[in-house]
Amino acid sequence: MLKLYGYWRSTAAYRVRIALAIKQIDYENISVHLVRDGGQQYQADYQQINAMQLVPTLVDGDLQLSESMAIVEYLEEKYPDRRLLPENPVIRAKVRELMQTVACDIHPLNNLRVLQYLKAEMAQPQSAVDDWYHHWIHLGFSAIENKLTTTAGDFCFANELTLADVFLVAQVYNAHRFEVDLEKYPLINAINARCLELNAFQEAIPESQPDATN
Repeated sequence: MLKLYGYWRSTAAYRVRIALAIKQIDYENISVHLVRDGGQQYQADYQQINAMQLVPTLVDGDLQLSESMAIVEYLEEKYPDRRLLPENPVIRAKVRELMQTVACDIHPLNNLRVLQYLKAEMAQPQSAVDDWYHHWIHLGFSAIENKLTTTAGDFCFANELTLADVFLVAQVYNAHRFEVDLEKYPLINAINARCLELNAFQEAIPESQPDATN
């Protein structure tokens, strides 16, 4: 059985859980608490699994794979049923573009370790850390909202559920957590609401995870 090392509130782990749920793949969920014990991701045994000391990590037999984009692409190729990447190469490239906007341009600037560094090492007040977070969410979501005006239907790309929706929903959850006002993103909000009506998204939601705790 696949093993997923993650944390209930991790946006990146949330993406992978959604993909696993949509594809109905059984897996063992192993919690790596990012705050408790000074951060369990820094413990020596986990560093043997993930040298970057981040979550998620997928273990499939001898394969140890980190980075959520690499993981979901691996799942897409190994488990082609219930595809999440379109057959059309142009749309497939556009889906990957949106995925990378989230995973490469928005999320890294708002990752837990970045926010912790700003507050602890850079001695920034919480208000400044919050401003930092909100700035990068708005910059990224404004670009995504603009692109969705030409592609959106029920989901990011017409009426086909794709990995673009998976990545977007996880980032919207994170934005809500940090109390970002998303009123000016009607397409993002509508797509997020439709996705959350689906059982797979409900199954993967952070609060539904066995390690969900403050």
